[in-house]
Amino acid sequence: MSALSGEEEAARLLVVWCPDWPVTAASVAAGIPVHHPAAVFSANRVVACSATARSNGVRREMRRREAQSCCPDLAVLGVDPARDARLFEPVAAAVEELVVGVEVVRPGVVAAPASGAIGYFGGEHDLIERLVDHVSGETGLECQVGIADGLFTAVVAARRGVVVEPGTAARFLGPLPITELVSAMPTEDNDELADLLRRLGLRTLGQFAELSERVVSSRFGLAGMAAHRLARGLSERPIDRRKPPEELTVVETFDPPLERIDAAAFVAKILAEKLNAELCGRDLACTRLGIYAMTETGEELARTWRCAQPVSESGIADRVRWQFESWLRAAPDDGPAGRPNSGVVKLRLQPEELVHASRLQLGLWRSGGGDEIADERAGRALVRVQEMLGQTAVCTPVLAGGRGPGERVRLVPWGDPRDELDEHPWPGRLPAPSPATVFAEQTDVLVTDERGGPITLTERGQLTAAPYQVELTDGPRRVIAWAGPWPVDERWWEPLAERVRARVQVLVSPGDALLLQFRAHSRPSWIVEGEYA
Repeated sequence: MSALSGEEEAARLLVVWCPDWPVTAASVAAGIPVHHPAAVFSANRVVACSATARSNGVRREMRRREAQSCCPDLAVLGVDPARDARLFEPVAAAVEELVVGVEVVRPGVVAAPASGAIGYFGGEHDLIERLVDHVSGETGLECQVGIADGLFTAVVAARRGVVVEPGTAARFLGPLPITELVSAMPTEDNDELADLLRRLGLRTLGQFAELSERVVSSRFGLAGMAAHRLARGLSERPIDRRKPPEELTVVETFDPPLERIDAAAFVAKILAEKLNAELCGRDLACTRLGIYAMTETGEELARTWRCAQPVSESGIADRVRWQFESWLRAAPDDGPAGRPNSGVVKLRLQPEELVHASRLQLGLWRSGGGDEIADERAGRALVRVQEMLGQTAVCTPVLAGGRGPGERVRLVPWGDPRDELDEHPWPGRLPAPSPATVFAEQTDVLVTDERGGPITLTERGQLTAAPYQVELTDGPRRVIAWAGPWPVDERWWEPLAERVRARVQVLVSPGDALLLQFRAHSRPSWIVEGEYA
């Protein structure tokens, strides 16, 4: 009986992981010593940092100024996926010299079937030792190796430099933090899911794995189901033994031969469009992409990219462009990863693994053809709606100035300037976090003290007593905790237009958080203004 209780076991894989690869690649490109503290920034926030930088207090998501205050010698580097992929090719080539079937998961991580290599080198630990020594000797870079059932578990094992015995993936993953979903498989879906699971109180992969598939499917959708399989030690999706049909392969020949990077980028986009059109016509998406090239002198170049999620048209184009840059920018004497002796005359893109296109959930604006074209198509559609229903039929929200959460959102008709209003101090503004729901229709409620008396506002903007109970439409609720008040006295210079209000945050049984507002009008009253998630 399988250790996975009758389910198909994930394939046994070997993963080679280069720690902090974006920082390592950026440092190599900039000529910075590997042990010098360095960090890669995007939008002035740390997206990756070296071990030396971490020892000085630098962490992911830190602002640039804060990171430099922790480590004054910190080297500031920029994000460049093409650079990361190009400089990783020698590592993949070095692994390929010892192991057959190497696939690039992302720059910094390669995977390969483990069984054949283990048998050839006489054992798992002997294989790992040979790989580490060989990669270090060929590239001068550090790496760690892990072996386990399934890609996700193997990546987690590589990050720890361990071998997970067959059938024990779920037991190995169980006590690990839920953030491993992001660390091992950094996708937007996993990032959002891990954050949500932490807020729901699920701290480990084992706790998430204990949930039933029915619950996960209904609450978290396809992304949650894929992550749930990973947490249980299974592959992201059941293994599909069918071979993709040959007619999906896209082939292009070049005369004169392709030798320039800019030409390769143009070709990558065209071929990605062709392949994506073929896949969309069959309601399919690609999860493993083979890139094969032949040079004028007969050299054959090949690389397979394994994708954590079904890859979009832009993702195909990126991987083809990165791979071409790796081949065309390499030095002639770089061994297996060296530059080819002549230009490329034939390029073939071959889907190695396919899933149904429902796995690829694109955003509203991503309809194929690149972001700019998708934006243009969406804009034309919205203008057409306005022509039929009026200018205000299509509006977009803009964050504006104001004190209450409902006052801070301004709807702007599509096509009008959307510049956000300048921020002002706004005394009396409600502090973060803002409520998740702001009610358009406000309901009057009664807020009472412990003796049952109504609570109002004093002349100094304070509550007359501590809130004890809130009378809602579905019955009374006991106040567990509260914060505030945040009083506001608006237009005090016009007696007829003066508005005195105060907001209070309350936590009522059985665990609902509400935003209440007191209005000191001719008939003082409380309303429920919003609800927190």
